[in-house]
Amino acid sequence: MGNPIIAADRVSKRFGEIDVLRSVSLPIKEGEVVCVVGPSGSGKTTLLRCFALLEQPSAGTIQMNGTVIASSKPTSAEKRAARAVRPEIGMVFQHFNLWPHMSVLENVIEAPLRVKKTPRDAAITNAEQLLQKVGLADKRDAYPIRLSGGQQQRVAIARALAMSPRVMLFDEATSALDPELRREVLIVMRQLATEGMTMIVVTHEMGFAHNVGHRVVFMDRGEIVEEGPPKAFFADPQTDRAKRFLMQFED
Repeated sequence: MGNPIIAADRVSKRFGEIDVLRSVSLPIKEGEVVCVVGPSGSGKTTLLRCFALLEQPSAGTIQMNGTVIASSKPTSAEKRAARAVRPEIGMVFQHFNLWPHMSVLENVIEAPLRVKKTPRDAAITNAEQLLQKVGLADKRDAYPIRLSGGQQQRVAIARALAMSPRVMLFDEATSALDPELRREVLIVMRQLATEGMTMIVVTHEMGFAHNVGHRVVFMDRGEIVEEGPPKAFFADPQTDRAKRFLMQFED
């Protein structure tokens, strides 16, 4: 793993009178899998949405390859930089957000056709390869309503991968699924990590964070309270707040 590919630098985010993020700095190296954990309302999703350029920081910056792509008052250059790198940042949401009127294949090829102007034949070939990758080659002509939740989420992953992102963001990608379907999705995510995809994963899947993550970041009340290698974090958390959080996952 080399230099940071994407980084939050002292990012704060306020909604009205509520400080959701408080001066969060988090650099992510290329090829790194960073798992962000913490209680509900700790700012995890908001941080991810700032990385995805879906929320504008109230203070601080988001940088990609050392170039500012988001700030509280973005310049024209920063806006151009954001437009240029947006396709390189893929995001998978808690709810699948597939287009119900489109088949699985059409869902996967839509963004490459419209955003990247990929020739249709090339987009279809790539989509078929991605559906094979996520174990859904036989569902290319099915519509989302005919798929299980786990299958829909795997289509959503294929759709994000179709843009050839350099960074993949996962926001509680398994939390809406039952245990068996969660496993299907986690297998795909584990495969991406093995292949060297840069990933920021907001999750309550402590097993995934422990076994797949390179680094665990624990957030509470809009701040990073603790971070470190998974083995150290889970075996010997350094803060009382992290210890209390992890107690709920003990048998």
